[in-house]
Amino acid sequence: MTTDALEAARAGSGTAFAELVEGHRGGLHRHCYRMLGSLDDADDLVQETLLAAWRGMAGFDGRSSVSTWLYRIATNRCLNAIRDGRRRPPSEPVPPFDPPEPSSRSEVTWLQPYPDRTLDPQDRLESRESIELAFVAALQRLPPRQAAALLLVDVLGYDTAGAATMLDLGPTAAKGLLQRARAATGGLPTSPEPDAGRARLAARFAEAYAADDVDGVVALLTDDAWLAMPPAPHIYAGPGPIAGFLRASATAHGAGITLVPTGANRQPAFGCYLGGAPVGVVVITVCNDKITGITRFLDPGLNRRF
Repeated sequence: MTTDALEAARAGSGTAFAELVEGHRGGLHRHCYRMLGSLDDADDLVQETLLAAWRGMAGFDGRSSVSTWLYRIATNRCLNAIRDGRRRPPSEPVPPFDPPEPSSRSEVTWLQPYPDRTLDPQDRLESRESIELAFVAALQRLPPRQAAALLLVDVLGYDTAGAATMLDLGPTAAKGLLQRARAATGGLPTSPEPDAGRARLAARFAEAYAADDVDGVVALLTDDAWLAMPPAPHIYAGPGPIAGFLRASATAHGAGITLVPTGANRQPAFGCYLGGAPVGVVVITVCNDKITGITRFLDPGLNRRF
């Protein structure tokens, strides 16, 4: 960013404004995604953020960096969207078969995966854990301001005083939000770097899953593994319930399943196709040499994003 570009943007130059904000677009998108848990909602909120910034550019006083100013707008736009009920759970899909009774039901049915292919080399320097599905899902269960405080401090690196200013709160209130959010989620998780073993495990999963080899899939699971299927609320916990669901599904779908490798939330993932038609995305969560979670996103519109 140059002073000339800033002054030109303040004077109404769209070209200068684009120069100021373009380098922040990816980070803003991931921030909105973490806040909202939805790719589609993140798309909308980034556009709202940049439109609000453009309209307010003449009044930007430069007391903070452009980056801080943009993240403050984005955070508060996301909080407004949640408050106004715009993050509504999608309709629950009706399966083409009678599934077994789930172990539990999730309230976070709007969760969507984040495509790794959209990350540029600089993006990849971010903490992998900050975009993993389990962390993003945990954020959705927090009160929105707690989630915002946690993201501003633990992910984006602002100090508590800076986060308080961005949230229009006093430092004590912001500190309290942060402490409660960390207590509820355990803070930003840590996990070992991926290795070749994870890739081999993903390949074995894909082979078994595509072949409807339920026993082969189950052999790769931990004892506490789970299967979730947003936007359906069903969760199957443990190898037995997961096997029961997979067998019921295999009996019903008939045509062969094809899995195409991709990456989501810096986790192994696959585009899922049934008889050649897109039927969603599968993301697996891996710990050491076992699969701890399978998230089968049932939205066929996601395939084009990957």
